[in-house]
Amino acid sequence: MTILVTGASGNTGRRVVDRLVAAGRRVRAMTRDPQSVPPRVGVEVVRGDFRRPETWPAVLDGVERIYLFPFVEVDGEPGGGFVDLAVGAGVRRFVVHSAAAAGFESADAPDDPQISALRRHLAEERSAHRAVERMVEASGAEWTHVRPGLLAVGALNWADRIRSRQVVRAPYASAGFPWVHEADVADVAAAALLGDGHLGAAHTLTGPAKVSQAEQVAAIGAAIGLDLRFEELTPEQARDQWLADGYDRGTADWLIELLAAAVDGPDLLPPTDTYQRITGRPARTFAQWAVDHADDFRPTARTGGVA
Repeated sequence: MTILVTGASGNTGRRVVDRLVAAGRRVRAMTRDPQSVPPRVGVEVVRGDFRRPETWPAVLDGVERIYLFPFVEVDGEPGGGFVDLAVGAGVRRFVVHSAAAAGFESADAPDDPQISALRRHLAEERSAHRAVERMVEASGAEWTHVRPGLLAVGALNWADRIRSRQVVRAPYASAGFPWVHEADVADVAAAALLGDGHLGAAHTLTGPAKVSQAEQVAAIGAAIGLDLRFEELTPEQARDQWLADGYDRGTADWLIELLAAAVDGPDLLPPTDTYQRITGRPARTFAQWAVDHADDFRPTARTGGVA
């Protein structure tokens, strides 16, 4: 049985490949850039692109199960024919990399100009991910949805500033979420691909506890052996900085609203015990994530430490 991993060069996808290879399964790794996936025994790396349907037949040939990354969209249509073609080619199971927002109940319309930037973003995310989930559900194939909350890898947005200046500047130091390690997502996705105990399930994954932005920075500092600073900005200062960094105003606004809502919460997404129930192990902490990604934050000879 060949298992297709889409998005195989990404933070989560490459870990899904690792789990499947360790389980002795044949893996086909789909990526737009085959050079980004190191060659290894048991892994066939193929060039594939959700926006290039001509690449799909070769990608799907002989595949029975798929880890489906959420960018399965062509010309604005979720699925874009990929799911139907996959089922026609013999695929019998999909594990969909979705998002926690897909499970939120909301009456908001993504294009409603009266709702806040945060509510609009959540409505858009819920709509997009549920559209892919529904397409898979309607395909007649077996399915499992893996719905991670906010991924810890978002902290990589701080990497350049930490490497060069050893400081993070952002609003709402006490805002935080139960950030989920991408390795936990990969573990659950692999379990759903390999076993039959997750069919028809939607698994919402988070980290074990809320970790504030200031605590994230402290954990990264501990992982790399440096005393990093968190410099708290006002929302107005943060908006100006993000606009200067190239963010559009809508993104800056929803980020500010998201962090403001997470000061006392996170009410939007409290910690779940999903990972422990499925694996029998505690979910990885943000501190563990920081250790695993320490090399991404260490000052290099090129950046030269404090500017």
